[in-house]
Amino acid sequence: MKKVTFYLIEKIFSEVKFKNHEWLACQLAVENWRIDKSILIICEDKIQAERLDKMLWENEPYQFIPHNLVRNDSYYIAPIEISWSTKENNIIKDILINLKSTFIDFIPLFNEVIDFVPIDEHLKQLARKRYKIYRNIGFNLIIAKLPTIK
Repeated sequence: MKKVTFYLIEKIFSEVKFKNHEWLACQLAVENWRIDKSILIICEDKIQAERLDKMLWENEPYQFIPHNLVRNDSYYIAPIEISWSTKENNIIKDILINLKSTFIDFIPLFNEVIDFVPIDEHLKQLARKRYKIYRNIGFNLIIAKLPTIK
């Protein structure tokens, strides 16, 4: 059965240069990659995608995280792909991490989705709208507290 896990972000826990849900998206992507899952992170825009790309590069050299910022000329397919496109671009992965504030038409192609309920009240309202859409199209909905991240 298809499922969506919504992470409730109730406190500020990341560095100032990254938004909480961006930092958490990267941490969850890495955790899932380590258990052999492939991940597509859909960002709000190119600027956010580049910020996440930078965040994943900032690990220690011995902690290399194989990822790719998806562009039209991308030939390398990495276990973690970062995109801002709302068009289905044939990158089907095990997990979709959604950072868009709106629902994306190709989400139903995925069996597992991770989404967020940020602190900001406006973004919280948009998350509620996405929650209703997921429910209406038959996804199993899970509300999760923040995981213990190492």
